[in-house]
Amino acid sequence: MPTKRSTKATKAKADSQPWLHVNGVEIQEFGTVRMFPLGLSRDARMYSCERLNQILADTQILYALYKKHHWLMRGPTFYQLHLLLDKHAEEQVELVDKIAERVQTLGGVAVGDPRHVAEITVIPRPPNGCEEVPAMLSRLIEAHETILVACHDAASRAQEMGDDGTNDLLVSEVIRTNELQTWFLIEHLVDTPLIEKPEGERTH
Repeated sequence: MPTKRSTKATKAKADSQPWLHVNGVEIQEFGTVRMFPLGLSRDARMYSCERLNQILADTQILYALYKKHHWLMRGPTFYQLHLLLDKHAEEQVELVDKIAERVQTLGGVAVGDPRHVAEITVIPRPPNGCEEVPAMLSRLIEAHETILVACHDAASRAQEMGDDGTNDLLVSEVIRTNELQTWFLIEHLVDTPLIEKPEGERTH
């Protein structure tokens, strides 16, 4: 039985100094999955993580585009679009978190570093400056469509492989949110007057 003195000697000295400049090894490579008991094959989880990471990267870029255009909005509809784009951006951030957590749930590694995201995304880069309002809205709509095409295909394949969770996330959350946001943007590109004078009406 250890003496009181020897027990004290084995205890680490208490210290409030944080560990700084800690170097470590990469414990899981991007593009791999850990073996989780989820009732899904490794191939199914690998496939879903790959597709989800692509959608995740594109969604992060779409969020950034929304913030950029939110800041740079111009013209008589500035206030309405400024608020709308910020609302859409917040909804995209929620999707980013849900998609990333799904990748982690499947045992994968979610893409998160902006520089890594830039290497993966297929969303075209916009000019560094400010575009005309219709061009900014069209750019957002095209980004939405890119994500929607990928989601429809990935959801269908995930379901075929038995990954109901990924299918549900893509259909119930990502697709529906992107479809709704696309509709809101499209209606701002319709050239129609607020009030149209009936034919033959006299002017006063």
